[in-house]
Order: sequence, then C-alpha cells, then structure tokens
Amino acid sequence: MTNPFEQIETRLGKIENLLLDLRSNQQTAGNAANEKDLLTVSEAAEYLTLAVPTIYSMVSRGTLPFMKRSKRIYFSRIELVEFLKAGRRQTTAEMAANADEFIPKRKRR
Repeated sequence: MTNPFEQIETRLGKIENLLLDLRSNQQTAGNAANEKDLLTVSEAAEYLTLAVPTIYSMVSRGTLPFMKRSKRIYFSRIELVEFLKAGRRQTTAEMAANADEFIPKRKRR
C-alpha cells in the first residue's frame, strides 16, 4: 500500500510544474505581443490605410507620433490608435449636450 501523502506530494509537484509552464508561456506571449506593437512605415501605412508618402509627410510635419532609431522610423500601435481617437468628431447630439452644460438655462418668470 502506498503512502497517501507521497501521492499528494507528487501530484502537487506536477501541478506546480504545470503552473510554472503556464507562467513562462504567458511571458513569452507577452513579449511577442510587445514586438508586434512596433510598426514600420509600410506597416503603419497599411494600418492607417494611408500611402507611405503620406506617412512620411505627417512625420515631417510632426502630426504623427513616431520613434526614430538610427535611420529607421517606428510607430507604436497604441499611439496610432490614440492619434486616431484624438481626431474623433462629436455628433450633433453630443455637441448639444456639451452646450447645455456651459450655457445656463434661464428661469422663466
């Protein structure tokens, strides 16, 4: 007859190894995701559905956030999304709601 505590110990060891494997897989997946967050000029152009010369023009005007390392230009996918969101226009209903906040309503006599 085997010792039940030994069985428990071996099972806990297996569980611990599985958890360590899961943790290391998550870390490598996170590193791979971070690498995909940096885009080249052509990838940024494709992501934004713009032409490559337009990307270079926006970089030279300083309207598009970028990073430069030696002669290469890189773009952060997160910063590009924020750039797109910053250009969002308000709907008519949103503008009316904002106007109501700033303009005090007159009381009728």
